[in-house]
Amino acid sequence: MSDPIVTLVTSAAFPELDSDEAGLPDALRARGMEPRIAVWNDPDVDWSNAGTAIVRNVRDYAKDPQGFLAWARTVPRLLNSPSVMEWNTDKHYLQELAKRGMPTIATTWLEPSANLSRNQVHTRFPAVGDFVVKPAVSSGGRGTGRYTSTDANSRMRAINDAMYHLERGRSVMVQRYHEEVDRSGEVSLIYLNGLASYKVEKEPMLHPRFESNDQVHEEIAHSSQASEQEWRWGERIRQSLHHYIKDYCGRDEQLLFNRVDIVRGGPDDEEEFYVMEISLIDGSLYLSADEDNLNKFADAIAVRAFW
Repeated sequence: MSDPIVTLVTSAAFPELDSDEAGLPDALRARGMEPRIAVWNDPDVDWSNAGTAIVRNVRDYAKDPQGFLAWARTVPRLLNSPSVMEWNTDKHYLQELAKRGMPTIATTWLEPSANLSRNQVHTRFPAVGDFVVKPAVSSGGRGTGRYTSTDANSRMRAINDAMYHLERGRSVMVQRYHEEVDRSGEVSLIYLNGLASYKVEKEPMLHPRFESNDQVHEEIAHSSQASEQEWRWGERIRQSLHHYIKDYCGRDEQLLFNRVDIVRGGPDDEEEFYVMEISLIDGSLYLSADEDNLNKFADAIAVRAFW
């Protein structure tokens, strides 16, 4: 019996995977699989012979989300599935999670269909404090900027940022900057094949002078032990997510990987934690933060490849 083929899906910018996942092919090979690496929109790839395809470093999908989803539907065995990735491409899913009782960061949504003027965009920004502007469809922090509401120049740049996306038909999110991120950072809880697997703590990425551009921004993460409280919140989010998937896709499914990003509530907040984001497409799994993380992901892939 030949070794099962596992194709790690990447983009042209990362033809050999990014540095965080560089050890994955060897880890798969050590577990009896035949790893391959392929760029998702390479016309020369025969996806019918890809075996189990695992979406990883597709950081460019947000530039052509419909093209990416059209490609995903042609791949016979893709993890996570195209239907799950379809709704995860657009952060409007946070609205649905909020309706289902998940505490999320308060967001003002600017929609292209509203044809907002620059002044109307201006009036939708917070009057005090720092705030974040980002497109609803993005990857790797592209297009995300932190601005100061009481600084006229910063506010003008935020207007320019929002208008740039709106004029190109992209929905825009405006959120107050959650100051607790600067104090305690952000937490990512990683689930593999539906099981709680490991946690990383991330250093703040949006420093006060951070402004929007089209680059992928590197996250600095450290492995740590999750508290019972953190896993309890993660499980609450995971269960809500699976109910949502069942309603959206018509059936539930076991996700190969699921990254839940949360941040602790501030001293005046009612909630212990807030959901920042759920990553089911190309979000980093921080495999290089701890060798154990790499081994756990390789084991999870083996379970699915040998099914």
